[in-house]
Amino acid sequence: PEHADDVRRAAQWAKKKLDKIGFPVVELISGEGHPLVYGEWIGLEGQPTLLIYGHYDVQPVDPLTEWQSEPFSPRIDGDSLYARGASDDKGQVMIVLSALESLVRGGEGLPLNIKILLEGEEEAGGAFVEKYVCQNSERLRADAALICDTHMISRTQPSIINGLRGILYTEIWVGGAKSDLHSGSYGGVAPNPLHALCLLISRLKGEDGRIAVDGIYDSPVKVTVEERKSWELFRMDVEKRLLAEMGVPELVGEKEYSAAERLGIRPTLEVHGIKGGFTGYGAKTVIPAEAVAKVSLRLPATMTPADVFAAFENAVKAHMPAGYRVEVKNLHGGRGISVSSDSVFIQAAVSAIEKTYGKKPVFAREGGSIPIAALFDSILKIPVVLLGFGLPDDGVHGPNEKFSLSQFFKGIETVADYLQRLRHPAR
Repeated sequence: PEHADDVRRAAQWAKKKLDKIGFPVVELISGEGHPLVYGEWIGLEGQPTLLIYGHYDVQPVDPLTEWQSEPFSPRIDGDSLYARGASDDKGQVMIVLSALESLVRGGEGLPLNIKILLEGEEEAGGAFVEKYVCQNSERLRADAALICDTHMISRTQPSIINGLRGILYTEIWVGGAKSDLHSGSYGGVAPNPLHALCLLISRLKGEDGRIAVDGIYDSPVKVTVEERKSWELFRMDVEKRLLAEMGVPELVGEKEYSAAERLGIRPTLEVHGIKGGFTGYGAKTVIPAEAVAKVSLRLPATMTPADVFAAFENAVKAHMPAGYRVEVKNLHGGRGISVSSDSVFIQAAVSAIEKTYGKKPVFAREGGSIPIAALFDSILKIPVVLLGFGLPDDGVHGPNEKFSLSQFFKGIETVADYLQRLRHPAR
């Protein structure tokens, strides 16, 4: 909340950029939360309409001490531009805006009808944009949607994302005694919410990566034979890259599944933070009265976050140690999506990438979540093209986030070519 004015300035900048490009209709839409930026360039009879989505908000910069430069002052080092949002998603939004601008400046205008929707709450659940899409489906009507907010397999192997997992983000509160207690006077008999949280989390997910939530594995994602062949082809490369990026000796989790499966289609449960007790300088022998954990689950596209939350809440209560009060909050969630490669809009993206990179892209699943993609699929009922140019080592959401400049310029070229290929598509 303390950065609401900063976020609004980002929205105002995006609006001015669309004005400068020449969009006849550009609006800053205010409501409950950060504003939306909406633009239209329509009126080309006989041409398709493409709805472009992106987000201008970013993750918090914490921990600031691990940044090698100021997060909101971009730094270029070699082929990389370092800044918060460089890859997710400001840099990729700029790819789209630059491609649109280059086509307009070329003198012929845009080759098809464009509607563009940028939001400022993607990293916080996207409640405002969800409400807007549901209430304005007619205004947002289009033949397809384009989202540039994903990454490719590597610099040398371009790819298109054909599936995203959903997300359920929760908060678990555990209460013990009515106030903090002295461990010398009460240790051994008093409930310790921090200890209880540790026990609970270890019961919800074991060392083998298996999640103890009823039904979590009942709706597996169906994958094609070609996808599995691709996973096996790149298996060693992917696992070697992951080890190098993370700086760890081995991968954890469900070892019977490949890294690509664990990252793209298998459900996960991760703990993002635990708060409670004393962590300051020196010693304070306190048994905390309460503790909180932030826990999320990534879900196969076949699962609904609301249904999983009910099962997760039951699992928390079932696995909770005795002697504690516990509450579970559903902070936000979004469904995943599987994309058919048969769409003419997807095939145009394949051709555009092949022309720019000189190599045909492969299809890949991404473990991250973009709830708006599933919303476009279910509400607008249009194919969604996930055409992203980030790289796996961009450090998205972490300190020293970066974006490859060569990917940036290839992205502009690819998107501009893609938009031109959509003129009079075969139906």
